[in-house]
Amino acid sequence: MAELKYEIVEHLITLSENKAGWTKELNLVSWNDADAKYDLRSWSPDHTKMGKGITLTDEEFKALVKELTN
Repeated sequence: MAELKYEIVEHLITLSENKAGWTKELNLVSWNDADAKYDLRSWSPDHTKMGKGITLTDEEFKALVKELTN
């Protein structure tokens, strides 16, 4: 299995933190050197491990925000 490469380009918001220190965050993340996308998932305190999440393109993120603010 190929190694997953990622870079948190910009941290946008931390939504919550559990007792073990894992945080649920919205970030701009570049996966495998691709353009950064909006990403919502849980991260370990040192950001070396991650939980399942959702990644959105700019257009998808704007559509979500539009629906949530109407």
